[in-house]
Amino acid sequence: MSDAMTPLLAETPLLDLHHPEIEALVVGRGWRSLSAYDRIGAVYDFVRNEIAFGYNEGDELPASQVLADGIGQCNTKTTLLMALLRAVGIPCRFHGFTIDKLLQRGAITGLAYGLAPQRIIHSWVEVSLDDRWIALEGFILDAPYLASLQRRFPQARRFCGYGAATPDLSAPGVEWRGEDTYIQKEGIADDFGLFDSPDAFYQRHGSNLSGFRRWLYERFVRHMMNRNVARVRESRW
Repeated sequence: MSDAMTPLLAETPLLDLHHPEIEALVVGRGWRSLSAYDRIGAVYDFVRNEIAFGYNEGDELPASQVLADGIGQCNTKTTLLMALLRAVGIPCRFHGFTIDKLLQRGAITGLAYGLAPQRIIHSWVEVSLDDRWIALEGFILDAPYLASLQRRFPQARRFCGYGAATPDLSAPGVEWRGEDTYIQKEGIADDFGLFDSPDAFYQRHGSNLSGFRRWLYERFVRHMMNRNVARVRESRW
């Protein structure tokens, strides 16, 4: 592997890939014994479906905390996915953006929606496989949540809301097949470019909330948001 890839396998305070719980997960699942293609797929599927779509107390959480929470949104799931990929020897990098908050309408309602900035910090992961870079964003919404949206909007093609922004809600291309996966790409507003780690991105661009708004979000608002997301996931419409 080239020297250029070395930083893309490194541990950082947020990418705490040597944390005992992360190491135990990797060893327990036997991921290191798989081919590179299957390692990516196994880690991707774990973060997509075993870490449910939901809202943590902030963006700048270490991967081990996201794993312990068992829930995540785009930025926290990105951190966990990157840590797990690096733990199994897959180079990866962080691509930072903002998305318009209209994408979150339905997943976020009422006070929570009003509290959110118009442009929300967003990210996805890019992995190196066979000398090419593949963008992974389709892990944000877990399969039961996405299936609930598809039941609610059975005729939808181009769709924006409930945490999704896709040209075809009925077939959004979120499964790992060795190609780019997306579920929120159509909502992107600003492109901040590539970073070796989430740590480097947050040091430069900060996160979504600060001050009193962050305090209110951490203690009250995110719990309302997670209850709403659970209702969407469990609804038979």
